[in-house]
Amino acid sequence: MEHFYAASIPLCLLAVVIAYFCSNPIGHSGWFVTRRFINWLPLGMTYAFLCMGRFNLNVAKTALGSLMTNEDFGVIVLAGTWTYALSFFINGPLIDKKIGGKNGIMISALGAALANVALGVLTWLITVRHWKVNLVGAFSAVYAVNMYFQSYGAMSIIKVKAYWFHVRERGVFGAIFGTFISAGNYFAIDWSSSIVSLTKANAPDNLLKRIFGSAAPVDATWAVFFVPAAILIFWLVMDFWLIKDIPEQAGFPHLDTHDASSGQMHVEFSMLDLLKKVFASPLMWMIACVELTAGVFRYSIFNWYFVFSKQVPQFGAEFFGQHWGWYTCVFGIVGGFTGGIISDRLFQSRRGPPAAILCGLTLILAIVMAAFLFTSPLIVGWSAVFIVMTSIGLTSLMSGTAATDFGGRKATATCMGIVDAFAYIGNGLQSICIAYLVPQAIGGAGQTVPGFGFARSWQWWPIFIIPFAIFGGAIALWIWNELPAATKKYVAAERSCVR
Repeated sequence: MEHFYAASIPLCLLAVVIAYFCSNPIGHSGWFVTRRFINWLPLGMTYAFLCMGRFNLNVAKTALGSLMTNEDFGVIVLAGTWTYALSFFINGPLIDKKIGGKNGIMISALGAALANVALGVLTWLITVRHWKVNLVGAFSAVYAVNMYFQSYGAMSIIKVKAYWFHVRERGVFGAIFGTFISAGNYFAIDWSSSIVSLTKANAPDNLLKRIFGSAAPVDATWAVFFVPAAILIFWLVMDFWLIKDIPEQAGFPHLDTHDASSGQMHVEFSMLDLLKKVFASPLMWMIACVELTAGVFRYSIFNWYFVFSKQVPQFGAEFFGQHWGWYTCVFGIVGGFTGGIISDRLFQSRRGPPAAILCGLTLILAIVMAAFLFTSPLIVGWSAVFIVMTSIGLTSLMSGTAATDFGGRKATATCMGIVDAFAYIGNGLQSICIAYLVPQAIGGAGQTVPGFGFARSWQWWPIFIIPFAIFGGAIALWIWNELPAATKKYVAAERSCVR
């Protein structure tokens, strides 16, 4: 069975590649489609390992045991995610105006690699050298640096994508973006868990243990930070070699993508203009609010199910916790493609309808999960997996697609970045709230929530999601018919040709 889990991920990625080559609604040349693949593969793989270098903290938290409590973890994640969110206000306009997507992804890879090395060194100093340091403060500071550089990643991918993908193809690209988010989940949880297992003090002799092991009889948990750092350096080199920001740099003619920048490519925006494009647009605010709810859904489940399954034994459903990265990867890919295909093929590239459907599914799943939390581990596990699926579908549609459509190529990174910032505001919100709502350790039931007096319980975990699902669904219904003006003209012309 272990071989099945390991072998199926490359097969899923192969299926995504096949789906990409089979989807060519605009009729691009074969070489254009191939060169575009050569462009987005290193971009996507870099982002997947950025995710590994971001969420490996989840695995390190469990491996560190009592050294890092749920409250500690919540505060560290809050510091990182809100740094990530605030960074978009600086880095989005910087990518749009100055450095471009290729340079942005390389800055992200290098900075995150160095920050992960620092996290590894910090872990080694605390566990081996017994440094008397404020663990929460030290991890929060270094993790915040990591997340600052991480923030360049998604914006850089979407910036490059905006020039290479027509609006009618972006639903599928949003699904590809969701695929790399999902692959990052797999690397972050399953690969990181394997690294922790292989570098335990009592593990059999192996290469990783020889490289990262310590003379002291302690688990080499720091390896979970060093390994993604090394992989990111490899993809940094690939990015430098293969990526082109725009089709013209690869020898192709200009591609009009019929997004909000069509007819305005000659217009130069200042950084203030780029920020106004988001903050003066009620529609962008609504897209951002839907993405905030997606952040709450995704990270409430992705971050905490792994902790929940360790603290509350899931008899008969242990396979979810043992292969949490695999399940969130495979079903995240399904969510991304489902949302993207429904949007492009059933709703003429409108992003509101599939977003409303996904929020509705999340609402149902959260209610089911709350009802069966302590009675049916299988129902809880599958509900959690499907919520991750719907949340990645939402992120693919909102951050990966809608922000680009309505922001246009000229403002892609700024619009996408600020929309994605709301996902991480949601992440930080759920992180600190759930950290104080759930018990701190096994047998911690009966503790009270500081300042409120009611009992901590894991029951609050799925209940926390429910109002956000209602809020996100209502906004998605409000933007049901929205399309950029240039896209509306293109769709109308497309229909005329069919007739």
